[in-house]
Amino acid sequence: MVQHYSARSRAIEPFHVMALLSRANELQAAGHDVIHLEIGEPDFTTAQPIVEAGQAALAQGKTRYTAARGLPELRAAIAGFYARRYGLDVDPQRILVTPGGSGALLLASSLLVDPGKHWLLADPGYPCNRHFLRLVEGGAQLVPVGPEERYQLTPDLVERFWNQDSVGALVASPANPTGTLLHRDELLGLSDALKARRGHLVVDEIYHGLTYGTDAASVLEVDNDAFVLNSFSKYFGMTGWRLGWLVAPTAAVGELEKLAQNLYISAPSVAQYAALACFEEPTLEILEQRRSEFARRRDYLLPALRELGFGIAVEPEGAFYLYADISAFGGDAFAFCQHFLETQHVAFTPGLDFGRHKAGHHVRFAYTQSLERLEQAVERIARGLQSWQG
Repeated sequence: MVQHYSARSRAIEPFHVMALLSRANELQAAGHDVIHLEIGEPDFTTAQPIVEAGQAALAQGKTRYTAARGLPELRAAIAGFYARRYGLDVDPQRILVTPGGSGALLLASSLLVDPGKHWLLADPGYPCNRHFLRLVEGGAQLVPVGPEERYQLTPDLVERFWNQDSVGALVASPANPTGTLLHRDELLGLSDALKARRGHLVVDEIYHGLTYGTDAASVLEVDNDAFVLNSFSKYFGMTGWRLGWLVAPTAAVGELEKLAQNLYISAPSVAQYAALACFEEPTLEILEQRRSEFARRRDYLLPALRELGFGIAVEPEGAFYLYADISAFGGDAFAFCQHFLETQHVAFTPGLDFGRHKAGHHVRFAYTQSLERLEQAVERIARGLQSWQG
């Protein structure tokens, strides 16, 4: 039987890391001790107060659809979080609760991108961003960035790469895979550059809360018309609950609500009731302790990898990733990752998953394992470098 699949489906690339993950799981099932530094998921389980809130919601039968924009009390709680953490007065009516940060990206791209139009995206960057644009028949104008720009878009790059099909830019702060931030003045510069071109500014703030030695500025501090994507997955540790949110200008909310009603009806109800506990002091204390643990991991792994010869030119200020140049070792990133998985049972991600710009010479390490496991990983990597022939 001949299968006719859509061009959009064929154009969306798979994660290269999934082949490595599958092999890692095979090795693990065969009894090997595999250290997983490849997947961007915190090793901590969801904090107990959140779990208990979810269990209580189930026991009370709170399993029905909610409003498409989300529970009013959760949107109010998110607005309160913006007030406490950023000093911002965000109207809860501007907040839409979504099925993960992916749901927020789906809404924003569906609203803002017509077929044939595109957003500017930093390369390297999170791959799903460009794939969502393809899904709505738009596209991504990938802008090569490196250590000189701290792997972020700049107003100069916006000016250089903007063309007749550009309608906006999507940036991430902190960014995946590089962990770099856009500071307040940089966000303002991008906002001005986009407004001068009547373009939309969309900012992925999914790793907010996971910053080290500094606090991340929200784009809403400098641009009330920006679109903000966020998630309960990273700082709040609710990966499998599939819950996120989108902050949008007031004028866009009606259209976004209509899209939400048609695309997914509502975000998971139990997850929303559980998320109400995210903003309570006992939960935040747990989350801040976890942030401190991630900082300790970064402060160990960053110099350890540099000492082995990995090129990490920019110190990441957030998220839980190190994006490393392997040019000193020769060879291509996928083969490099395969070598360490097969010989040392350490899994990390090839740069091919994050774009095209020098992707074959980079790998990403996720420090989502304990400090003890990271120390073991570094020992194994040091051994593996002795046998690597790039």
